[in-house]
Amino acid sequence: MTEPILDKLPLERQNPFDPPAEITAIRDRAPMSRIRFVDGHIGWLVTGYHQLREVFGSPKFSSSRENHHLIDPRFQSSDDPGNFVSQDPPDHTRLRKMLQGQFTVRRMNQLSDWIATIVDDRIAHLRSLGDRADLVKDFTLPIPSLVICALLGIDYDERHRFQEDTELLANQASTPQELMAALGRIKSFLLELVTRKKADPGDDMLSDLLVSGRPTDEEASNMALLLLLAGHETTANMLALGTFALLEHPDQLKILKEEPEIADNAVEELMRYLSVPHFGPLRTAMEDVEIDGHVIKAGDTVLAHLPTANRDPNKFPGNPDELDLRRHAPHHHLAFGHGIHQCLGHQLARIEMRIAFTRLFQEFPDLRLDVRPEEVPLRTDMLLFGVHSLPVTWSA
Repeated sequence: MTEPILDKLPLERQNPFDPPAEITAIRDRAPMSRIRFVDGHIGWLVTGYHQLREVFGSPKFSSSRENHHLIDPRFQSSDDPGNFVSQDPPDHTRLRKMLQGQFTVRRMNQLSDWIATIVDDRIAHLRSLGDRADLVKDFTLPIPSLVICALLGIDYDERHRFQEDTELLANQASTPQELMAALGRIKSFLLELVTRKKADPGDDMLSDLLVSGRPTDEEASNMALLLLLAGHETTANMLALGTFALLEHPDQLKILKEEPEIADNAVEELMRYLSVPHFGPLRTAMEDVEIDGHVIKAGDTVLAHLPTANRDPNKFPGNPDELDLRRHAPHHHLAFGHGIHQCLGHQLARIEMRIAFTRLFQEFPDLRLDVRPEEVPLRTDMLLFGVHSLPVTWSA
């Protein structure tokens, strides 16, 4: 019997917190299925947790963009020096090692008090607005932006030099010309920043990298770009969508308010439950690999689908489609990846979310939506799911 081939990846979500129903149905039929890429290549869509973890952990798969077939032709590009996310060992190992010392658990935990100060400053800003705000503009976006700017030694007043362009890069409606122009502007800014840091090092991650790792200027600027994009876009979307989810699940929000000690588990469960990437990442087999009885042939590209894998009932018992802040071992999710490409800043993101969610609901216990839930504008047009804005109100 011929396996059915999916010709187009569904992105439309019937519920703001759930993966597309069509993809969930595909996972329930078979955790590995065939999908046609834009160049006609018949590759693989992996929606099962165990199968995807095996792909991520196998050295037989390449992360290099130059080896991939594409699900979206606008993102064709070469493996830029320094962008270790899309590189394989030994280059990946060398580059990632330059930054690992900056992201140790001990060092990230030392930043907790500083991050709490940033969160409290944004809380004070919310109070200054009276009794309503757009939580994205006034809270969930500024916090990770302030954090990553400080860590990279970027003046927060310079954020206009990258923030609008990162939105363009993430917008699925951006033309190839718009993408290249936006990327060019950000790279130019970061190369300028590298030059400044070499001439006058500061107490920041980029200065430390330039002194201790000795990357080339292009490698350093591309590593800074990677940290900039990963360091504020993903966390900002998780903070906003996570707040929306908690407001729409008052029973779970009540648990977080009454049991603050559950905050770490709550963050893991929100990461598992929401999984903001619409799809990806990609991996390409460099030799034949057998997974779950399927032979992935050398040259086959695999498309991961994190939202469905993180809801796989074969991994998460009970009802994985429910938000359960008391869920046992939600940290086993794949939202930060797995294997050698696991997100380097995962601990930083966890700390930001833990502090922000906890402090927000401590300070605004009656926080609520200021519009009907269906009126919240969703980021269905962006590479990372979330909300464009989150109008909220509270008792002043």
